[in-house]
Amino acid sequence: MLKPILLVEDNPNDLELSLAALAKSGLANDVIVARDGAEARDYLFCTGVYAGRPAGLPAVVLLDLKLPKVDGLELLHIIRNSPETNRLPVVILTSSREESDVASGYRLGSNAYVVKPVEFSAFFKAIQDLGIFWAVLNEPPPVPRGKPNNGQQ
Repeated sequence: MLKPILLVEDNPNDLELSLAALAKSGLANDVIVARDGAEARDYLFCTGVYAGRPAGLPAVVLLDLKLPKVDGLELLHIIRNSPETNRLPVVILTSSREESDVASGYRLGSNAYVVKPVEFSAFFKAIQDLGIFWAVLNEPPPVPRGKPNNGQQ
């Protein structure tokens, strides 16, 4: 069974374009959408409205920074400081080119930092490439022996 992609995005236009690009890329992975950091946290840790969902982590989290409730950097900090999620690939996907955001993203453990292209076709292509790389081409780290994998393969 393929792991889903968790897309954390609150901008309706960017969300619609991202979903269209991922669909057009031919990926068979489901895309789970969280519209704020709290919803994404609940999905990852099976709490709140996601309390009954089957355990397991996504193949990758595509994470916007400027989010309501829990911002992207705070969510990244939570992910990296939890034994259940600390090895989960997280790609920051944002419109911010601010040096402080880039530095904070990497300091907190982001696997990549991608600035959303402004031009439609470049944005579309960037999302397709990200989806294919992280969901298909990337080989995740092995799970240490004797430790539960929470659905990580």
